[in-house]
Amino acid sequence: WGPLRAGVGTSANQIIVGRAVMGLGGAFVMPSTLSILTNVFPPHERARAIGVWAGVAGAAGAIGPIVSGFLLEHFWWGSIFFVNLPVVAIALLGGYVLVPTSRDPEHARLDLPGAALSIGAVGTLVYGIIEAPQHGWLAPVTLATFAGAILFGVAFALRELRTEAPMLDLRYFRRRGFSGGSIAISMMFFGMFGMFFLVTQYFQLVKGWSALSTGFRTLPFAITMMVAAPSSAQLAARFGTKRVVASGVAVAGLGLLTLSRAGVGTSYGYLAVALVILAAGMGLTMAPSTAAIMSSLPLAKAGVGSAMNDTNRELGGAVGVAVLGSILASTYDRSLDTVLAGVPPEAASVARSSLGGALEVAQRLGLPELATAARSSFTDAMGLALTVGAVVALSASVIVAIVLPQHIGTSEEQERYGGHEVED
Repeated sequence: WGPLRAGVGTSANQIIVGRAVMGLGGAFVMPSTLSILTNVFPPHERARAIGVWAGVAGAAGAIGPIVSGFLLEHFWWGSIFFVNLPVVAIALLGGYVLVPTSRDPEHARLDLPGAALSIGAVGTLVYGIIEAPQHGWLAPVTLATFAGAILFGVAFALRELRTEAPMLDLRYFRRRGFSGGSIAISMMFFGMFGMFFLVTQYFQLVKGWSALSTGFRTLPFAITMMVAAPSSAQLAARFGTKRVVASGVAVAGLGLLTLSRAGVGTSYGYLAVALVILAAGMGLTMAPSTAAIMSSLPLAKAGVGSAMNDTNRELGGAVGVAVLGSILASTYDRSLDTVLAGVPPEAASVARSSLGGALEVAQRLGLPELATAARSSFTDAMGLALTVGAVVALSASVIVAIVLPQHIGTSEEQERYGGHEVED
């Protein structure tokens, strides 16, 4: 509702507050959905249910740009928030009628200091990565920001290890299913969020496609996710969780590497194939990794596992956007020096700040060569950023292959046998 009420004169702080409230609501909803699935479905159906959940969640992220593009082309920008209101109403009604109640019988109290320290660690880290290209990666303010993130992180770890009711019991990471699944989920969303952040700009500003057209061109990603995610449960049961997840992360890395080769004149067919490869890898990874996290904990702690899974998604996505976006920002303007010679300093600063700014300056000053150079520079910088994302994903696939157990037991079995994963 906050962003919906925003108008032309609305301050950035108001929009940020509105988005923060939306994020708070999402933090309540997403972990609850997965913990409910874990409690409702019996062990032999749980992996398939999580696969359907992962497919719908992943596809929704790709379908969103289509709806948003349609609304932006036909209505005002606030309509992209307004469309969520009837969806929320239907979800509330459906949840009230269909969703059973489940809770942790221990009724653990909230760990507010731990929550504050975790927010400080993540927020400071992401802020430092985003601002580093502007101040310099070795500038004192950048180093101080990263040092602050480390201090927050250490304080959080100490708090969670010493308190009787931790927000996140860090000892869970000793369980290979929990830690391996967390690594896989984080890396998947590192690549996906970072990719969409770059590719949507590439589609609209380099290729010149409208918001709606850009949304439709992401459909191969959504369709592939909807097919691959539900089928991943059967593949994991047949070939083992480790093999499927490690292979999925590697395939996603191959998709990022394929997409990094795109140039200004690359055909849409090539881009669609790259999106399909990336989505296939993500679809193979998400459900088995989520099942590994959930199956590593007792059934009464399904909410903790679900919250951790969602935290992995959001943290990986936030860091992915920050890192890949910072790499792009750091390398984008390297080839603009020649074409910006003689351009007024203020206009040159705008052109260096973003591709959109460069295209606006080129149009106003009648400099088509600036527009050409800016598109080429952006594409080169995007290629470098996506290559880094691919290297991260391929490295993560090796780590997952080492950490994750070959097969994962169910929560009931873990409760009975002391919480150990089942391995070959």
